[in-house]
Amino acid sequence: MPLVAGVDSSTQSTKVEVRDLDTGAVVARGAAPHPATTPPRSEQDPAAWWRAFETAWAAAGAPDVAGISVAGQQHGLVALDADGAVIRPAKLWNDTEAAPDAMWLIEQLPGRAADWAGAVGLVPVASFTIAKLSWLRRIEPGNWSRLAQVVLPHDWLTSRFTGRFITDRGDASGTGYWSPAAGEYRWDLLAVIDRDRDWAPAVPRVAGPTEVVGEWRGAAVACGTGDNMGAALGLGLRAGTAVISLGTSGTVYTVAEAPTADASGTVAGFADATGRFLPLVCTLNATKVTDSVARLLGVDHHGLAQLALRAPLGANGVTLLPYLDGERTPNLPQARGVLSGIPSDVERSDLARAAFEGVACGLLDGLDALRAHAPVDRVVLVGGGSRSAAFRQVLSQLCPFPVSLADADEAVATGACVQAAVAAAGGDHASVAGRWGLGAGERLSDGAHPDAATVRSRYAAQRERQYGV
Repeated sequence: MPLVAGVDSSTQSTKVEVRDLDTGAVVARGAAPHPATTPPRSEQDPAAWWRAFETAWAAAGAPDVAGISVAGQQHGLVALDADGAVIRPAKLWNDTEAAPDAMWLIEQLPGRAADWAGAVGLVPVASFTIAKLSWLRRIEPGNWSRLAQVVLPHDWLTSRFTGRFITDRGDASGTGYWSPAAGEYRWDLLAVIDRDRDWAPAVPRVAGPTEVVGEWRGAAVACGTGDNMGAALGLGLRAGTAVISLGTSGTVYTVAEAPTADASGTVAGFADATGRFLPLVCTLNATKVTDSVARLLGVDHHGLAQLALRAPLGANGVTLLPYLDGERTPNLPQARGVLSGIPSDVERSDLARAAFEGVACGLLDGLDALRAHAPVDRVVLVGGGSRSAAFRQVLSQLCPFPVSLADADEAVATGACVQAAVAAAGGDHASVAGRWGLGAGERLSDGAHPDAATVRSRYAAQRERQYGV
């Protein structure tokens, strides 16, 4: 029975999933945590990722596999010297210290945001690698002088298997200096940061979607990808279906046949891992919000959900803007959460419900923006937050489309397994997903509650009053 392994290296942990190559049945899993981070400075030593992989791999039984692939957290900056050694801790996607650099970069092109969107499908914000590169040059000139290569977290982990720095189109599309439409690096944008540097040897080669990039312990190593692209593979995602992913952060995305460019910066026009495209909206605040409110109320996740389910839709007028550590969508890196509409007879259940509804409203604003660039007729929920009965109810009541719960415990790791299967046995990603039966789910609702518009309007009005967006 040949096996394949998928590695999900997220901000919080490394997870390993081992599947039967032929049937897709899960054979083993393992996991290990990463060091905790708190924005605005969010950094990790890449060596901690490898230690977590080794622990997770052992927990999964250290199996003999025919293929392996890594799907990693997007956008992070791993800075290397001429010997390939890590210069400083990696800056992660949710590190917001580069917000001034993102604003500066936008100003450097004549058409500002529109030119950036046309060039690389996105507008710089603090999350993207190009802004972090600008930060490194501005803040740490000594480390900048040592910089020889810049890679992404999944690139660095893949190099531990292969000895070479190689990336893929999905993860490269989140840097801000690789064009999904043209399929190539934009040296002119890198020159905005440093026109005297030869950038060609400083960035990894972009492998083809089905390319085998090396061998590790007899296993074919796939090119890997970013975590959102990996999740799309693990869900067997098709055009017309939008994913709402509820992790520490939140994402809303779908697959598209053509590249997208949103000059507002709300929708990032990424590439996917197969040759198509992945327009995506990201929020910094999702389950971290409900975790924080649970701590304040002295309950666990289940207890918070039970409290929220006691309150009616609309939380009796209580509204939470959930921008606890700044926000990416809308782009408010210095913002903080705002609680409003609290009467003297407020109940704990109202606050619990407002936390879930605030997160949901932010994600559904993202869905509205996504629909301007790609068709959507159904929504599927994934991620750890989707296990919450409160998140399932709130999103089912507020979303204007049918909502389903994905049958995917670990969609990112499963997507990496799909890549590993293609590397090991050939074929294409869609055929593997079909053979394994990926994409199934449980129908939760057929459309929004009649009062959904009122709840969302109140949230939007509070956002406008507080932040003018």
